[in-house]
Formats: sequence, C-alpha cells, structure tokens
Amino acid sequence: MGIGVFILRRALVALPTLLLISLLVFTVIQLQPGGFLENMLEDPRVSRETVEHIRRQYLLDQPAWVQYLHWLRGILQGDFGFSFLNGRPVSELIWERLGWTVFLAALTLWVTWLIAIPLGIYTALNRYSPTSTALNFVGYFGLATPDFLLALLLIYLVLASGGTNVGGLFSPQYIDAPWSWAKFKDLLAHLWIPLVVIGLDGTANIMRQMRANLLDALSQDYIRTARAKGLAERVVLWKHAVRNAINPLISLAGLQLPTLISSTIIASIVLSLPTIGPFLYDALLNKDQYVVMALLMLSALLLMVGNLLADILLAWVDPRIRYE
Repeated sequence: MGIGVFILRRALVALPTLLLISLLVFTVIQLQPGGFLENMLEDPRVSRETVEHIRRQYLLDQPAWVQYLHWLRGILQGDFGFSFLNGRPVSELIWERLGWTVFLAALTLWVTWLIAIPLGIYTALNRYSPTSTALNFVGYFGLATPDFLLALLLIYLVLASGGTNVGGLFSPQYIDAPWSWAKFKDLLAHLWIPLVVIGLDGTANIMRQMRANLLDALSQDYIRTARAKGLAERVVLWKHAVRNAINPLISLAGLQLPTLISSTIIASIVLSLPTIGPFLYDALLNKDQYVVMALLMLSALLLMVGNLLADILLAWVDPRIRYE
C-alpha cells in the first residue's frame, strides 16, 4: 500500500472520529452548570434584556441539537463562533496565540529528542558509571518536579543573580517592536527558561524509556547473532540495537503534540507565555463555551495529526513496517 492510500484511509477514519469527539465535547459543555450568560446576570450593569438578546443571537435559546448543528455547520465553514468574554471570533483569538504555541511546542520537542536520545544511549551503555548515575538522578528529578515549581525556582535564581529576563518571551520594550537583531537576542535570552521548564519532564521520560529499550534490545538473540557473525560493535549498536530501541519512542511522539499545548497551562501562566494554555484556562474559568469547544477540538486534531506523522516516520525509519 502506498503512502497516499495510507493517508487517505487514515483521513477517512479521522472524519467520523472527529465528529464523535465534537458531539462529546458539545455534550460535556452543555452539561456543566451555569454559563457565561448566567454569570453576566450577576453584574448590575448588565440588564436581563441584554442577556436575552445575546442568547437569541447565538441560538442559545434553541434546543441543544439545534445549537450543535449550528456550531458544527460553522466549523465546516471555518467559523468557530464568538468569544463571550472578548466579543471577537474564536478563530482570530486562537490564531493570535497559535504561532507562538506551535513554535514553543516544536522547538521543545526537537530539543527534547536531541538531548534525551543520546543521554538514554549513554546511560544504557554505561549503567554503573558515576555520570550515568547522576543523569538517572536528573531524570527522576525531572519526572518528580512539577513544571510550575521548576518555573518559580528558575525565576528566583535568575532574579537573585541580578538577571531580569524572566516572564514572557520579550522584554517590555520589544513586545510590539518590529523584528531586529536586538529583539532576536532578547528572545533568546528569555527562551531558555520555558524550554527547560516545558522540556525537562519530556527529556527525562524519553531518556529513561530509551535506556530501557536499548538495554532490552542488547539482550535479544539477534544482537548475539550479529556479534557472532563478526560485525563491528559500532554496526551492531547503531544499525541493529539503537534502530530497534527507538521505534517505540517514535510511536509515542505523536502523543506529545497536544500534550505540549494542554499540559503546561500552569507553567505558561507562571511564565506569562503568549500561548494557548493560559487562554484555555481563562476560557474554562469564565465558561466561554465556544472558545473551550474549539480548543478541545484543536487538541483532538493535533493528536490525530501527530499519530499520523508518527506512523509515517516509523515506516520510514524501519523498512520492515509497511503501510498496511
């Protein structure tokens, strides 16, 4: 089966899956008590007539199935509704934050794999060395430490050492300034803290999994057979052991795309990052239903795209796997 047919089949499976997810998302949001409009009634400056007008405008006075079909039809047309909190289209609000979110997620994912895979290989080949023990301790520390606590610790250390590049991705004078070499350097000065905070847990997790996979691969019969045939240890290690040990990690890579967006909400709030995480948190607090539903659908779509990319990459890395 060719890659084109494989992608087409996955897309045909994804469509009914996304439809089912949209129904579940809408149902869960409808089941929550209260809502944004009910909260508006608590404001003495807002009249009941205004609230009823908004309710009619967004068809919130209609049965649930009518609201769902209206929302679904809007999604198919690229209209995700309006934010009650901001009074702007949801698509515009998401688009403003999507760029930095994708940038941080992709950069974190790349740095995580670039560091974790070599460290996992090293700790597997040097199990009892002091350096390997220290790296394993760092791995356990990364898994056990909450990201927001690490963010607060790094902010304190930077401020205690006299630094000021904490919070956000730019200094105040560069936030709305056009791109320049000075703004780029300012971005780099701010960027290392989010990368450490967001990427430490993933780096520790992938490093430990790579170590375990490689130790398991090195004990397999095909490795002993390769050595018995007289192959160089370098060939045995990189062509056979590492190649097979890394395959399960590629399968898990697709799960990291939505995770990097949704699991770092608190850290993004602490670091004042212009990403989707804090935006989703505010929408949940204010019961801004169209924003919440759109972001949940975006997470589901990212999960499917990530799994598809992981399957394609896995088949490219391991020729034994075919698009079947």
